[in-house]
Amino acid sequence: MMEVLKALVLGVIQGLTEFLPVSSSGHLELARVILRDESTAELGLLMSVVLHFGTALATVFVFRKDISSLFSRALARDQKSVNYLLWIIASMIPAALVGLFFDDILDQLFNKNLLLVGGMLLITALLLWFGDRSHQVERALGLKSAIIIGLAQALAILPGISRSGATISMALLLKISREEAARFSFLMVVPLIIGKMSKDVLDGALIAPDIDLLALGAGFIAACISGVLACQWMIKIVQNAQLVYFAIYCALVGSTAIIISQI
Repeated sequence: MMEVLKALVLGVIQGLTEFLPVSSSGHLELARVILRDESTAELGLLMSVVLHFGTALATVFVFRKDISSLFSRALARDQKSVNYLLWIIASMIPAALVGLFFDDILDQLFNKNLLLVGGMLLITALLLWFGDRSHQVERALGLKSAIIIGLAQALAILPGISRSGATISMALLLKISREEAARFSFLMVVPLIIGKMSKDVLDGALIAPDIDLLALGAGFIAACISGVLACQWMIKIVQNAQLVYFAIYCALVGSTAIIISQI
């Protein structure tokens, strides 16, 4: 029962923080420290795959109409829709290259390193602060801006850098409209999550001793439901220019994590 409760907590944290600009990876590392999670590396990776699958489904659910319309129009050879799909693919390249060539190094960073998480949360706070205060002239999204936003997504592989916070803030700094910044940020992550999950599965992530299916199921459902709610909430937050509140939150949590790491 304790493992199920831990999975529920981790699922809710993953679902909320995958979309809210506070870093899901950073908060999961903090949660594992607080919950004294002693799971093996294999079980930890398996749970991570399951939780990310939950948030991927949450994204697809929230943007199901956009995704359906986008592919329908692209198949009908609508150039704008084709270009948009190409921009999504282009935005994936930086993160995909980082994951492909530096996967082993990155895995070593996810080891309850509070100092690193705290420092990266402070960087997230700065990105949110400047992004939220960016003057809007609403430039159109293009290939160049998609790649730059993709670079921000690659940076967010580090624990403590919020993926949604980094990509949305970068889009706002590039003068993309708030609505489009949120939409593109969430759509661009779906194929990336699926790709990362596929790689983990092929690498043997589903092979782990003493698999607790009930705990995995609980974590998946919690991540999916909380993810849907957080995704819808985040869209409104971006539109209402309220990222600054999350900047303050990240600064407080990041500072606390750094202080605790030095005790």
